[in-house]
Amino acid sequence: MKQAPDEGPFFHGTKAELQAGDLLTAGFRSNYRPEVVMNHIYFTALVSGAGLAAELAAGDTDPRVYEVLPTGDFEDDPNVTDKKFPGNPTRSYRSSSALKVVREVSDWTRLTPDELQLWKERLAALRADERAEIIN
Repeated sequence: MKQAPDEGPFFHGTKAELQAGDLLTAGFRSNYRPEVVMNHIYFTALVSGAGLAAELAAGDTDPRVYEVLPTGDFEDDPNVTDKKFPGNPTRSYRSSSALKVVREVSDWTRLTPDELQLWKERLAALRADERAEIIN
């Protein structure tokens, strides 16, 4: 993998309760296609993007955003870069190496109930579309 041209800081959204120093790794089911085990761990340089991922993550616990450090090379997320958005305006990345948790971020904006419902409906439509694949 080629090092992506972004120096961060970087963020990861999840429903997992983590501590500084914990490692996030690939090998878990996708929040968007639960039948797919992911070969990469995903992150972004935008707190709002991590917040959206946290809100949509699987699980019944509160969404959380963490500042993270990549421990290895990373690349633009091909699921959004150029496939859906020219370039990488979402500053979304992925790595097969772990992400190290720096700290939990508390000052991110939660979605309203209506916004969350809209995103859940979009996600349900994506799951129902057999043509919508994850580049894994």
